[in-house]
Amino acid sequence: MSDHLTLEAVDADGAIREAFEDAGGTSRAGFFKKAFAAGGSLTLGGILIGGLPAIGSAAPSPANDVKILNFALTLEYLEAEFYTRASASGALSGEARELSRVVGGHERAHVAFLKGALGAKAVKKPTFDFKGTTEDQKLFLATARVLEDTGVAAYNGQGPNLTKATLPAAASIVSVEARHAAWVRDILRQNPAPKAFDDALSMPAILKAVTGTGFITG
Repeated sequence: MSDHLTLEAVDADGAIREAFEDAGGTSRAGFFKKAFAAGGSLTLGGILIGGLPAIGSAAPSPANDVKILNFALTLEYLEAEFYTRASASGALSGEARELSRVVGGHERAHVAFLKGALGAKAVKKPTFDFKGTTEDQKLFLATARVLEDTGVAAYNGQGPNLTKATLPAAASIVSVEARHAAWVRDILRQNPAPKAFDDALSMPAILKAVTGTGFITG
């Protein structure tokens, strides 16, 4: 296996790359129809996540905060479970193992924080199939880089839609996600800060990318 393994191994159909190439965060009309089917709920990998309608043009409000935080919670569930399984697999060593331990703890703390903020309105944890990416160190690192970049773009994309009361909490999470992304890149001997400004992607673009991985199964 190549020492320079990239996300092609975990993004065979190019869905993640395509989403990130949509710098404006727009998605194709067909995806919008699918994503906002069933009365304005979002469909993620065939799983209906109720109560998360389109937010891109909505004015900040407490109601929208709930929708956005549930969107963030779903991503945090995914990341937390990814690192938990990777750490338990016994496949990691050296700095990759330390990254999984530390970042996994952060992601689980993010889950606890968001669930606490949402209370009874929090969405339930999905089920996952990481397709072997938690059981091979090179695949793990390539996938971790993609997930952390996705998390940063997701929080950046929703920041303008949050109320002033909620924005500081989201900002405190996204700054940590960016540190995770830089750490993974450093382990991969890649530039940890490749550009001056990070992407901010819309909810549909992020969901398209996550759906493309097939990691969320139910």
